[in-house]
Amino acid sequence: MKRFQSFSLNLKGRLVRFDKPAVMGIINLTPDSFYAPSRATLDNAVEQALKMRQEGADMLDLGGCSTRPGATQPSEQEEIDRIIAVVEAIAKANPGIPISVDTYRSRVAREAIQAGAHIINDISGGELDPMMIPTVAELKVPYIAMHMRGTPETMRQFTDYPHGVTTDVIAELSQVTRTLALQGVCDVIVDPGFGFAKTVEQNYELMANLEAFHMLERPILVGISRKSMLYKPFNAAPEQMLEATTALNTIALQKGASILRVHDVKAAVDAVKVVQLVNNALNINV
Repeated sequence: MKRFQSFSLNLKGRLVRFDKPAVMGIINLTPDSFYAPSRATLDNAVEQALKMRQEGADMLDLGGCSTRPGATQPSEQEEIDRIIAVVEAIAKANPGIPISVDTYRSRVAREAIQAGAHIINDISGGELDPMMIPTVAELKVPYIAMHMRGTPETMRQFTDYPHGVTTDVIAELSQVTRTLALQGVCDVIVDPGFGFAKTVEQNYELMANLEAFHMLERPILVGISRKSMLYKPFNAAPEQMLEATTALNTIALQKGASILRVHDVKAAVDAVKVVQLVNNALNINV
C-alpha cells in the first residue's frame, strides 16, 4: 500500500490543496463517447455538473472530442462549439470548482481557459499539437500529461513496448515532464493512459506497477472508468461495469493514485472514504 501524497494546484492564482485523493467527474459533450450515459448537451450539462458536485466531485472534466479507440475526430471549430458555452455556463453555476478541459488542441485549450476553465487535460502529452505546451506555459495553468502513442484512430497499432510497458511508459512520460519543466509549466499531473495504445493485459500490468509512477514525482491521475480493460474480460458492456470500476479504483487508491477520473462520482467518493478509513486504522497519514 502506497501512502497518498497531498498536492496543490495553482488555479488562476488561487492555490488549492488536496489532502485526500481527488475525484474528477467526467462530462462528455460528444454524441459518440463510449459510455452513453456520460454524454451531455448544453441543456443538461449544468444539471449534470451540479449533481456531481453534490455527490462530492472535487473537479470536473469536460470533453468535446471523443478519444475512444478508432474514434473519428471532429474539426477544431466543432470541438470549440461543443465546449466553450458549456464551460462558461458551468463556471457560472459552480463557482470555485476546478474545471478541466479534455483536449489536445492548443486553440481549444486557450479559448476554454479564457471561458472559465482551470486545467488542460491532454491525451497526447503535447504530441498532437506542437503549440500545446507553449500555450499551457503562457496561460500558467495546470496540465495533465497522458501517455498515448499515435492518434485515437491509430493507437491500437502501437502496443509494442521493448522494455516492458511500465518501463517504457514511465520513460516516455519522463521525457514529457522534462519538456514541460523546460518550458515553464509548473503544475503537472501524469496519467499512464489506461486504454490508450495498450492491450488489456498491458493495462493490468500498468495497474499492478502503479507505485512505480511515483518516481516521476508528480500527482498521478487514473482513468479506468468503465473502460474496455474492464468490460472485455467480462464479455459485458460499459453500462455493467460500475462494480468492476469501483474495485479497480480502490486498488489504484491503495497504490497512491492522486486523482480518479470517473463517470460515477458517488461510488468513487465512497471508495476514497473507505481507503482513508483503512489507512487511518493502519496509522498511515492520508
